[in-house]
Amino acid sequence: MLELKNIDASYGFLQILWDVSLEVDDGEFVGLVGPNGAGKTTTLRTIAGLLKPTGGEVVFNGQRMNDVPAHQCTRRGISYISEDLNLFVEMSVRDNLLMGAYTIQDRDKQLETLDFVFELFPRLKERQSQLAGTMSGGERKMLAIARGLMSNPELLLVDEPSLGLAPHLVTDVFNSLERLQEAGVTILLVEQRVNATLEITDRAYVLEQGKIAMEGPSSELITNQHVKNAYLGI
Repeated sequence: MLELKNIDASYGFLQILWDVSLEVDDGEFVGLVGPNGAGKTTTLRTIAGLLKPTGGEVVFNGQRMNDVPAHQCTRRGISYISEDLNLFVEMSVRDNLLMGAYTIQDRDKQLETLDFVFELFPRLKERQSQLAGTMSGGERKMLAIARGLMSNPELLLVDEPSLGLAPHLVTDVFNSLERLQEAGVTILLVEQRVNATLEITDRAYVLEQGKIAMEGPSSELITNQHVKNAYLGI
C-alpha cells in the first residue's frame, strides 16, 4: 500500500530525513518509534503531502505522491491525525466528525460512516451534541482519530496520540487504535511510548537522527537489547 523509497526531507537548509525507506501493507498496524527530534513527525508530514521530499519517492497504491498536495492526498485515501488535533472547539462532536467527511459527496455515505465511527467510539456517540472544546484530553484524541476516519481512508497516519495524556487515558486511546485495526483500518503510528507501541503493532521501524536504525516484527524489537537499553530503560 505505502512505500517510502530512500526519502530525504528538509526544512529549508536543515535536513531532517536521510535515505528513509519503509513499507506499510494493507491491513497492517506499523509503528515508527524513536527519540525526540528523530524525524518521526517529518516522516508523516512527508507522506501526507504537507512536506515535499528533497529526494527519493513516496508511493501509495502504486502511484508516485511526491508532488501531490495534501488535500489530494486525503482524497486518495491518506488521513493524517496530527499531534495538534486541530479540532473545531466551538462545534459539536457530531459536526466535527461530519467536517471530516468533506471529501464524501454522498450524504447517505457520510451518515453510514458516522454510524461506523459511533460503533467504534460509543463515548463519542453519547456526547455527540457536546462542544469539542469542553471534552477531556483523551476524548479529544478519540475525536481527532474518529474524524480522521470520516474520510474513509485506506491509510491512517497517527502522530503522538499519547502526548500530554494521563496514563489511564493513554490506555483508552491505544485500545481505540487496536479496535481500528481489528475493523480493518491500516495504521502507521508515530509514538514515543516505545514499549506500548511495540505491544500493539505488527511491525515497527526505529528512527534515529533521521535514519532508520532498525526494523522488524514488534515482538522481536521489544526484546532487542539496543531497544531495551535506549528506550525501555532495561
